[in-house]
Amino acid sequence: MVEVYKVTANLFEECTHIIWDETGEAVIIDCGVYKPGERERFIRFIEQKKLRPVRLLLTHAHHDHLYGNDLMRDHYGLLPEVHKDDEWIMREHLPIRLAQIYRTYPYDIPMPEHYLTDGEVIRFGNHSLKVIHTPGHSPGSVFFYCQEAGIAFSGDTVYDDDIGSTNLAGGNYDQLMDSIDYILQLLPDDTIVYPGHGKKTTIATIKALQQ
Repeated sequence: MVEVYKVTANLFEECTHIIWDETGEAVIIDCGVYKPGERERFIRFIEQKKLRPVRLLLTHAHHDHLYGNDLMRDHYGLLPEVHKDDEWIMREHLPIRLAQIYRTYPYDIPMPEHYLTDGEVIRFGNHSLKVIHTPGHSPGSVFFYCQEAGIAFSGDTVYDDDIGSTNLAGGNYDQLMDSIDYILQLLPDDTIVYPGHGKKTTIATIKALQQ
């Protein structure tokens, strides 16, 4: 059985998710924990549950979704994995954006060694996540879909009551709408969707909002 734990983190109320199954192997999705207390509680939860994080995944490379990447590297030896189309955000845009927001950004920014591709399968324990490329919010935005559990992680492509913005680095409204249409046709209506901000929802609810 797959379990999901959400942490609402940082000033932007980003949703960091931990997903794991009966084996204890876990995947961290969009680790945005920033404040020292958030980071300590996050590690404490993993340790109390006796989880073994095996992958650190990003739905996209915007800053509020990766503040905790250095923490995952230092504690578990994990480097972030993001779609290849967001590589330029990680390497070129991110340092500039962080300098605009913070006078002095307190953490370093680990770079990926592996870039995700559309259709790639991420395995953990007895389950898997499929990478579905959903450009629009950023060029490399993705969904992570676990068919066995009937759940998906949408990042900032779509929320429980809105669609993602397209006014940030690499955003494209037409691409976003095409991606949302694709996802709504691809995934079953009862799929539970965990967005990068806000509450969980379902594909059926998202469809109703688009009508």
